[in-house]
Amino acid sequence: MKAIYYDIYKDLREKIMAGVYPYQTFIPSENQLIAEYDCTHNTIRRALQVLMLHGFVQPVRGKGVKVIWQSGHRTRFVLGDIETFREAAARNGLEATTRVRLFEHVVADERIAEVSGFEVGDELVHLERVRRFDDANLIFDKSFFRASCVEGLTPEIASDSIFTYLEDVLDMEVTTSNRTITMEYATAEDREVLDLLDFDMLAVVENRTFNSDGVHFETTWSRHRPDYFTFLATAVRGC
Repeated sequence: MKAIYYDIYKDLREKIMAGVYPYQTFIPSENQLIAEYDCTHNTIRRALQVLMLHGFVQPVRGKGVKVIWQSGHRTRFVLGDIETFREAAARNGLEATTRVRLFEHVVADERIAEVSGFEVGDELVHLERVRRFDDANLIFDKSFFRASCVEGLTPEIASDSIFTYLEDVLDMEVTTSNRTITMEYATAEDREVLDLLDFDMLAVVENRTFNSDGVHFETTWSRHRPDYFTFLATAVRGC
């Protein structure tokens, strides 16, 4: 289950994105935030650290924490944090649904192990999901999950939110995702599944996700129609 600081981070992030704390203004002081969220100094500091790492705020010595996030011109599907598809869709103001196209149990062979990072012989759940919003099929997810980490997973759960199930039912803490983003030509399968219009390229995000025990439990390839894809990252220059 996610820690309290992460819920505070999400709430502050939503307030920044909604304009409650506008660009170039200061958010409430640490003491005010402690009173508002009824938590410790350490919890608030962790929440602010995550906000800073994701490019929403910047500490200004002697003054406080300033909002540096601005809404971009593209308001489609913005990929940023580790979050459920439902959370990401809501954050981007989109009505979204998920259709499970494939759900099967497999044992990793050499081909699966090579592309996914799992070991030969690992028992996996193989999933394909189609993400639909703005009345079009726009994201095609292909996934392998470590079966021992997703006990009880069903197609119905997969069509709702796997991460919510992992955190709220299985009490797993999802902590880290290694991402690789590439541009790839659309395949015949992509054209069958997605509403690609005249696009012949896709943005492909490979996620390898780990829990708090350091266990690699998921590899997913998300294939995005490019006009609905934005990746948000923040770089910090070292001193």
